[in-house]
Amino acid sequence: MSDDIKNYFNGLLHKVSGLYVIQITDRDGVPLLRVSNSQEKNVDFALMPSFIPTFTTACDQASKLGLGRNKAIISMYSNYQVVQMNKLPLILTFVGAEDCNTGHILALEHQVDGYLEDMKLAVTEP
Repeated sequence: MSDDIKNYFNGLLHKVSGLYVIQITDRDGVPLLRVSNSQEKNVDFALMPSFIPTFTTACDQASKLGLGRNKAIISMYSNYQVVQMNKLPLILTFVGAEDCNTGHILALEHQVDGYLEDMKLAVTEP
């Protein structure tokens, strides 16, 4: 994994107040990159191997509503929020505090596209 990519996502992590973790996985939940804040709380529940494929299934089901392809799912919990973005074949997972600005996280969607291209190629190569 290129240090440039890791440094870029680490910089994003520190730009959004209250953001604890950014994780990039493949569609099956296999972690490819994870950057975390040194003040990270116990957010492993959102990064469990079973959590990511559940997102993929939820996106597939939401797309059947006739409203187009699902781009993101936001889950709010008592102490955390989880924003997952569908960048197939990659899944971006952002875990933040309950008061973290969700709009700031969603605004990152198009900013990260250029950095994801190499990772997408690595995942899709036979």
